Amino acid sequence: MTRWNYVSNVSVAFNPFAVVDRVISPANCTLSPSRRNRLAARRMSRVDGLRANSSQFTLGGEPFRILGGSIHYFRVPRAYWEDRLLKMKACGLNTLTTYVPWNLHEPERGVFDFEDQLDLEAYLRLAGRLGLWVILRPGPYICGEWDLGGLPSWLLRDPDMKLRTTYPSFTDAVDSFFNQVIKRVVPLQYSEGGPIIAVQVENEYGSYAKDGEYMPFIKEALLSRGVTELLLTSDNKEGLQRGGVKGGIVRLVHITKISHSKPKMVMEFWSGWFDLWGELHHVFPAEDMVAVVTEILRLDMSINLYMFHGGTNFGFMSGAFAVGMPAAKLMVTSYDYDAPLSEAGDYTTKYRLLRDVFSRYHGECGALLPRRGPTVSSYQPVVIQQHLSLWDSLHFTDKSERPVNMENLPVNNNNGQSYGYTLYETPITSEGTLNSKNNVRDRALVFVGKHFVGVLDFDTQELAVPDGKGKRTLSLLVENCGRVNYGNTLDEQRKGLVGDIEFNKRPLRDFIIRSLEMKPAFVDSLCRSGHWASMRQQPTFPAFFQGKLHVSGSPKDTFIKLPGWSKGVVFVNGKNLGRYWSIGPQQTLYVPGPWLHRGDNQVVVFEEQETDGRIQFSGGGEYGMTVDVQ
Repeated sequence: MTRWNYVSNVSVAFNPFAVVDRVISPANCTLSPSRRNRLAARRMSRVDGLRANSSQFTLGGEPFRILGGSIHYFRVPRAYWEDRLLKMKACGLNTLTTYVPWNLHEPERGVFDFEDQLDLEAYLRLAGRLGLWVILRPGPYICGEWDLGGLPSWLLRDPDMKLRTTYPSFTDAVDSFFNQVIKRVVPLQYSEGGPIIAVQVENEYGSYAKDGEYMPFIKEALLSRGVTELLLTSDNKEGLQRGGVKGGIVRLVHITKISHSKPKMVMEFWSGWFDLWGELHHVFPAEDMVAVVTEILRLDMSINLYMFHGGTNFGFMSGAFAVGMPAAKLMVTSYDYDAPLSEAGDYTTKYRLLRDVFSRYHGECGALLPRRGPTVSSYQPVVIQQHLSLWDSLHFTDKSERPVNMENLPVNNNNGQSYGYTLYETPITSEGTLNSKNNVRDRALVFVGKHFVGVLDFDTQELAVPDGKGKRTLSLLVENCGRVNYGNTLDEQRKGLVGDIEFNKRPLRDFIIRSLEMKPAFVDSLCRSGHWASMRQQPTFPAFFQGKLHVSGSPKDTFIKLPGWSKGVVFVNGKNLGRYWSIGPQQTLYVPGPWLHRGDNQVVVFEEQETDGRIQFSGGGEYGMTVDVQ
């Protein structure tokens, strides 16, 4: 793939400051008169924001080259935000780009979360305080190798939902979300004295483009809520003509169609690539990458490194890839991306070489690099002390004649189940053949009388069920392995059992359905349960396993290794680190030091099929055998 995929050729035909009556100003809050006057003076001096009226960008009326990098606040522990941004600035970059994940900020319809790890305003203010400008990419769709491209799964409860269109149920939901997010960022625009110099309208819509009215709707949704800075879109060569918006804004075009009279920018220069379970770890050799970056800068172009620091897809938030293949391939937990800063925020050869290059173009490259922060530790192995069978840990029960996909289950205040596993159980009375009819999304462990008989997925759609005595319970533990985040199948990303399952060519009926979303409250209740058994007793799989990691000094970052385990999820002090899977390529899970504390730390592992009873630790990330990105 080309590393030049998104390049901007700027054509601005409207005044981005035309809508001023809807600007939300901090001066209207409880500010003192002197503070209000200072803010007004600063706004007056910042009338001339980012402009694209000549062969160079200008900011404040002066020539400006965007040297950008992507760091997503939701993929980095909040305690490390400042460390990562300082390292970005020390590398010679002047602009931060970040997505805004709708599905984290509105996990249930009408329930919004902008606190703690999701405090977008704090992240943007921090960037400004450290001297970085911001290009904000608020969606509503973000792609980003993130579950459903950042769209909340509760949208899929509507059987007729048409995502990324002007379908009324979708636009109503977008309006509600934008009412919350845009009012938080409007006061942080350049014209208001903040760091935001540009805002992206949707993301790569030309590669989707099902509705010609959709992009104008998103543009107006931003303007009408007070966005006054330069607007831009992002598309590849094929999507350019379908993804733009009439009336101007920055349009991204292929390198061969650049106008010499307009600024040029590589909006996404991929520093590496994402990884898929069962494949190899992608790398972009440092020397090769730096040679291309050097050439881009020599051509007087602006650039944004995607990613500068990738971080981690904590929890169940990694997406899936389904371009040019019959079934989706599942993305790993790590978002290391072979970026200039590693998953744990370490400097890399790529970082040092890039810093040398950027220092020629940006005078604020610091002479001293920020300290690395807490060192990474390979703690002593943890020996598992207790186990708890899955069959003893299930609570919510729903009865249904037919299978119900997880998004339509009556849980989470009727917002459905978003992530994790769902258990479907029904009685059978004979041996026979189980056929999924390709209605398993994405992977089902099949049990008869709690005895494992096999796996159903896209590749395996039939299983033989052995004979037994009398009525037995057939159980299908179905995992949502991640929703597709890019392409034309977003409307089809419902999970669980999405249709009939046949046994001996007859559809199964009379299901008991249990939701296993593994939210923090559930994990906490597990740990307080009195049903845990000693490891002296043979565990029954699937099961939860519990151990203690003792930290004697100041907590340090570390990586968990599970070579004697098969597939599952790890929780440390109630925080979901993400999925592990023995098929690789990823071999470790990142554990941020700030999520640990002195003394005993609780480690809980949900394992599907096997364990050696030990949790090991590594001093660095291990991502498997490598392949160069093409």
